[in-house]
Amino acid sequence: MANQAIVRHARKEDCPLILQLIQELADYEKESAANQATVPTLEATIAFAPSDATGPKTSTTPNTEPTSSTKPARCLLLFTPEGESAGMALYFYNYSTWRAKPGIYLEDLFVRETMRGRGYGKRLLVELAKETVGMGGGRLDWVVLKWNEPSIKFYESIGAKAMSEWVGMRVDNEGLQKLAKLLD
Repeated sequence: MANQAIVRHARKEDCPLILQLIQELADYEKESAANQATVPTLEATIAFAPSDATGPKTSTTPNTEPTSSTKPARCLLLFTPEGESAGMALYFYNYSTWRAKPGIYLEDLFVRETMRGRGYGKRLLVELAKETVGMGGGRLDWVVLKWNEPSIKFYESIGAKAMSEWVGMRVDNEGLQKLAKLLD
């Protein structure tokens, strides 16, 4: 079934769907109120495929807008063979200094609860792995919440390894503003 699914890069008119999927992910992660994305902010920050893009090449990046500092993200959408939206992979490019190669950082992988168990998550990861390999990339990275055992087991089943020696760090909100002015 996953092989028959349609995977393509998001188009600007997909923003309401992307926002809906992001909210469903926030709900799943028990952070419903944390979602600050809006259709306009998504339109302003995602590099999209053209609206008239059709056919098998629509999942490749040459058909999309270039990424930039203001539009750093891309989004793959997955639809069932019947055309129902099933999930997304929102990602951006990163860089490995030790490998001196580009890579992809998967910010969010989400498959709707009613669509899980059909291989759709694996299909999205396969598409991202193909893109990473195709650009000569060295890594496909992401994080998963420690409590999300079903996802951790799924990721391990496809060959992902937990990075137990690394600790995720973040500066946001007021802390980010304070750090930006630290030496002023």
